[in-house]
Amino acid sequence: MAEQENEELASSDLGTLDFWEHAYAQELDNFRDHGDVGEIWFGAANSRKIVRWIATKLDLNKECDKIIDVGCGNAMTLVELAKEGFANLMGVDYSQKAVNLARMILNDNNLSNVKLEVCDILNNTLPHDFKLVHDKGTYDAISLSPEDPTVKRQKYIENIHRILLPKGYLVLTSCNWTKEELLKHFTNYFEFESQLPTDTFQFGGQTGNVVTQLVFRKK
Repeated sequence: MAEQENEELASSDLGTLDFWEHAYAQELDNFRDHGDVGEIWFGAANSRKIVRWIATKLDLNKECDKIIDVGCGNAMTLVELAKEGFANLMGVDYSQKAVNLARMILNDNNLSNVKLEVCDILNNTLPHDFKLVHDKGTYDAISLSPEDPTVKRQKYIENIHRILLPKGYLVLTSCNWTKEELLKHFTNYFEFESQLPTDTFQFGGQTGNVVTQLVFRKK
């Protein structure tokens, strides 16, 4: 998506709590009716790739290091992380209905040890001891907010930085910002670690990425 002249994106309903409460209310009904876990944002293949990268490429202790999924939605990333052997997992979302769905899906997968909490990362009271933060779309949603997106993006960056341990990881997936834009946004608080390979598309003779997936480390 192209940037606006003021370096912000056009606002969207996807940047509002009302949108997500409505969306997850429908997904809750679908899960209750026929066990459908709902939308896996950016696709199941991308989600599995991120989890495998976390499990095999990063310096993590699966038993001890705390991982938090910010904007956990239906918790399917947490399910995949648990399958990889990670034992200290937490998911937060500012939508109560998303957390309700996540809890049902975790219970369905016999994962009662994964912590869940309704929490707005922009106004969080989370502990400051996470080794890794995973975000697949939350920064995007904040960027689409109809009110003060610049202020909210900065608050997000500061709060993610605050809850991470020294040299902790941020694994970020975006479909709205390019690598160069994200590096500019996060440079004061994070160092670029690596970029995950993603699917590309061609249009008008140019090649681009459908999504951008980056790994940062806390400065």
